Amino acid sequence: MARVRFAVAARKARKKLLKMTKGYWGKRKNLYRIAKTQILKSLYYSYRDRKKKKSDFRSVWNIRINAAVRPYGLNYSTFIHKLNTKNIKLNRKVLSNIALEDPEAFAKIIEVVR
Repeated sequence: MARVRFAVAARKARKKLLKMTKGYWGKRKNLYRIAKTQILKSLYYSYRDRKKKKSDFRSVWNIRINAAVRPYGLNYSTFIHKLNTKNIKLNRKVLSNIALEDPEAFAKIIEVVR
């Protein structure tokens, strides 16, 4: 019979990896070789998308601000430019929240900007 080295450690590592693939579909959850490649891809996606999430939210805020200023005859770029010239320091996250939750306050911001 062949000598087996690292049996306990190897089994522990495989079980740990297969435990990480819980919830995956098909062979990706129970075949070690396929599960290993899927875990590598999943970890890459999670790392990449943690960075991407920031730009996604910024674009959502820009879209909300643009939609909020259109009824007042402005567009996003001119609104942001006028904010900067008036030296009003509100970031896009705060502006989009104000536009969404408190339209009266946002209208006052627009009056100040004009």
